[in-house]
Amino acid sequence: MAYLWIVGGSYYYWHWERKDRRGHENPPKLPDYPRVSIIVPCRNEGGNVADTLTALLNQDYPAFEIIAVNDGSNDSTGTLLDAFAANHERVRVLHLAKNQGKAVAMRMGAMLAASEFLVCIDGDALLDSNAVAWIMLHFLSGARVGAVTGNPRIRTRSSLLGKIQVGEFSSIIGLTKRAQRIYGRIFTASGVVTGFRKRALHQAGYWSPDMITDDIDISWKLQMDHWDIRFEPNALCWILMPGKQRLRWAQGGAEVLLKYFRGLWSWRKRRMWLVWFELLLSLFWAYVVMTFVFILWALGKVVALPEPWMIETLLPGWTGVMLGFTCLFQFAVSLAIDSRYEPNTGRYYYWVVWYPMAYWLINVCTAVVALPRTIIKHKGARAVWISPDRGINPEQEARP
Repeated sequence: MAYLWIVGGSYYYWHWERKDRRGHENPPKLPDYPRVSIIVPCRNEGGNVADTLTALLNQDYPAFEIIAVNDGSNDSTGTLLDAFAANHERVRVLHLAKNQGKAVAMRMGAMLAASEFLVCIDGDALLDSNAVAWIMLHFLSGARVGAVTGNPRIRTRSSLLGKIQVGEFSSIIGLTKRAQRIYGRIFTASGVVTGFRKRALHQAGYWSPDMITDDIDISWKLQMDHWDIRFEPNALCWILMPGKQRLRWAQGGAEVLLKYFRGLWSWRKRRMWLVWFELLLSLFWAYVVMTFVFILWALGKVVALPEPWMIETLLPGWTGVMLGFTCLFQFAVSLAIDSRYEPNTGRYYYWVVWYPMAYWLINVCTAVVALPRTIIKHKGARAVWISPDRGINPEQEARP
């Protein structure tokens, strides 16, 4: 899969990105500038939401409004939002009495919006001033474009985890989305920055309140309903990345794997097959390969196993070296491509050497735990959110 992503991502860059000399700082000239509603769901974002709204108000786009949805926050979020609404006519605020979850907050914002086009971002994100224009370029060029996902960039860079995540978002998110666009479908539109056509959302049924990862679910809903999702690397969005997201992502993937299995196998939905197979293959690797190897290694310490089944050590041999090389090669390609949008990304290549040694093991554990959690999950239970502790001071982090 890594080499498929490398080849696909490189082809995407060579065929589309390389030819565009404008750069993300020069927005495209559009034939029309329809009104856009920017929806910002917030839950206890008192320390970040002022920066988020300030960045949004600086959008280089003539017709937009901002709808901030306060999802039952118990900090200063509501007060800050009301102050912005009082001082800026573009800002409207909707207060929910209690925590309903991000999916409900975004749906309520969409209901309040008068615009056909929505851009949804997180309450701690800083949207690049030209991002809306780049997103709208796709909606105006294709009537079947249901969503356009942007290019999230990590601000959290003062820690080792943050430095690794700079490379991870470039490789695992950016490069993968480029490759998936080549074979027609994207696994997930990034929840932190995605534009939507309201008609597509309405036809697909909006976000599901019971899915733990609303972004993965709505991506599948739209594409199963034959709407197109595109990736726009020029639509930059700077985010404070929480460190504890792995289990939620893994569970969200498992939920999608089970939810859409029955309806996947018609010829009209064939473009989703490879995306579904990617996810199935990752779970197979986690359960059958890595977990089975660990079990055999542990059993070998207490009982005598046949020679072919003996695992002497968990330290990587030549196969581990090849996996590590593949991972680092994938990072090198992705960082080289993304240097177009952030010239200094290459300096983080030194830190991603830790990724195959640490993150792969974490991903295996979360995948193994997530599947049974998904199976035993109470059907219909609402997926409310808990604002993550990012463990950093945003003022110390990178700014666009």
